[in-house]
Parts: sequence; structure tokens; C-alpha cells
Amino acid sequence: MPTGTTTYAALLRGINVGGGRKVPIAELRALLTERGYGRVRTHLQSGNVVLDAPAADAGGDPDAALAARLAAAVEERFGFPVGVVVRDHAYLASVVDACPFAAEAPEGRQLHVTYFSRPVDPARFAAVDTAAHLPERFHLGDRALYLLAPDGIGRSRLADVLARATPAREGVVATSRNWNTVRRLAELTAP
Repeated sequence: MPTGTTTYAALLRGINVGGGRKVPIAELRALLTERGYGRVRTHLQSGNVVLDAPAADAGGDPDAALAARLAAAVEERFGFPVGVVVRDHAYLASVVDACPFAAEAPEGRQLHVTYFSRPVDPARFAAVDTAAHLPERFHLGDRALYLLAPDGIGRSRLADVLARATPAREGVVATSRNWNTVRRLAELTAP
């Protein structure tokens, strides 16, 4: 990695799932390389990009600034808006380390992390009746929400309740990844 750069994971929300918002991954890598980002690589087809970008100056929110530049590039090339959350290795590793449910999810599909573009007020989730959704559980961390769904996310009633509590209308980008992807992104961004 060149001096003065940082390796980031860019998490694109809602691409290549279902029938719409198709982004050919090879084309996405080419776009970001053309825009000057280094060592651009992807993980899976669902919007996980790892790249090198200039280290941010002090002040402001460098993750948000990079996310905005990436979102603008994707919209310009592919014709639709995409929410982007950008995080560096230290943050991604801290999410893995802070997970309260890792030992309880032998399969990666049972545990998910929703990354938020900025801090979320815990009061938004205070009204969730946790006892009504057992054995599913959740925990709010640093700009991340952990969801343990033993029967998988597709059958999770708690996931629907949590999605309604997420402040998307307030400009918060939220995008979820399963535990296998969470761990892999921490590995891929390691120095």
C-alpha cells in the first residue's frame, strides 16, 4: 500500500439483490480504478468493495466524504442512487471483537451486522419487545447493530421490527452483512 493511503471497505446498499439495481462487479472495479483508487477488489456480488484511498486529513468525517464520492461515481455510471457506508480496518476489527453473539452462531448466516453511516440513538430501539422475539436477539454497538437470528435472516421477525426502527428517512444509510462477510471484510482490510 502506498504511503499516505488507507485500506477501506465500501459497503454498497441493495445492489445485485432481487431483480433490480444491477451493478456488474467487474465494471464496478474498473470504475473505481479509473477514479484513482488503488488495489480495488470485491468480495461476493453484493456490494462489498475493498480499496485503497488517500488517508484523510484531520477533522470532518473522512468515511462519509469517501462514501459520498463513491456513491456519486456509482450513480453517475449506473444511473441510480446507492447508499454507501465506508469503514477502515480498525473499525471493522472492532465490530468483530465487540460481537456479543459470535460464540452462539456456529453458522455465519445466523448472525448479521447492520452498519450505520453514523451513530444511531439507542432510544429508537428501546421499544422493541425483546422477549417476544426470543431466541432472536440484537445488540446495538458503535454504528452497528448485531442480530442473532438462529433460523436465518429470511425467517426473522425481529429483523423486520429492527428495520422499521432504523432512521433511514433521516439520512442514515444502513446496510447488513452476514457474519462470514463481516469477518472477511476485516481480514481483507488488514494492513
